[in-house]
Amino acid sequence: MITRTWRPRHPVDVAATLSAHRRGPYDPAFVIDAGGRVWRTCRYGGEPATIRVEALSRVEVRATAWGPGASAALDAVPGWLGEYDEPHAFRPVHALISDVLRRCPGLLIGRTGLVVEALVPAILEQKVTSIEAYRSWAALLRRHGERAPGPAPEGMRVAPAAGTWLRIPSWEWHRAGVGPQRSRTIVTAMRHAARLEETASMSSEAADRRLRAVPGIGPWTSAEVRQRVLGDPDAVSVGDAGLPHVVSYALAGQRRGSDELMLELLEPYRGHRHRACVLLLQAGVRPPRRAPRAPLRDYRAM
Repeated sequence: MITRTWRPRHPVDVAATLSAHRRGPYDPAFVIDAGGRVWRTCRYGGEPATIRVEALSRVEVRATAWGPGASAALDAVPGWLGEYDEPHAFRPVHALISDVLRRCPGLLIGRTGLVVEALVPAILEQKVTSIEAYRSWAALLRRHGERAPGPAPEGMRVAPAAGTWLRIPSWEWHRAGVGPQRSRTIVTAMRHAARLEETASMSSEAADRRLRAVPGIGPWTSAEVRQRVLGDPDAVSVGDAGLPHVVSYALAGQRRGSDELMLELLEPYRGHRHRACVLLLQAGVRPPRRAPRAPLRDYRAM
């Protein structure tokens, strides 16, 4: 066990900032306990670790780590919590965003440097409902992930390394509700995992080009990865099923939006467009629903 305490450059809301990495309420790699402490598993340099992060105050944070990758993971935690973020460069021009920013000053954009950890669940979320993707992620981690080191909450798992993802047989993907297109994209990406991990030290533009060179990875998946791996405050999730409607409704009062309208409305925030989206989602504004939710698909029955 290793413990470190430090004072972040900016006041930080630990749970809100780290929740960008949570894949649903039952994510085996992410738990918020009854005391508000965040437990995360990760893999740095191929070594698994469990991290517990807790706010001692708005300006002091303590992290405790277990496992072979504990030291490297602790080195990365300040980045998770927005050490490299520049929130003061953000200038809201809409009253709603100003209000959310005032209420949530500690919501920062963190960076993990963990490409595989961000890429696999992003691919799982392609063209399906969030609930379906979260269910698949949890099933795959429970079956193929490693038990979390240390005294982690029951059921926590460390996501598989690239080699393990490559060895998952087709029927296991099917059993987890993952269709062949998404499983094929994950396997293709994992074959190039070493090259993709290099994007963690690239500019966002160069990382985008390399990610999108993989068949099956488009602008939406690339943005979702860059937001988490690089802490890119401008990476807009173009192609998202719901985000254009949220932005259009919140900033223009239109119930139905499009990527084009969303980008037009976000233009005043260029350089921080993803941050503006995060704040709008934090506000909880949603356009009125005009149709029932899409039914969940069970690929195991197909």
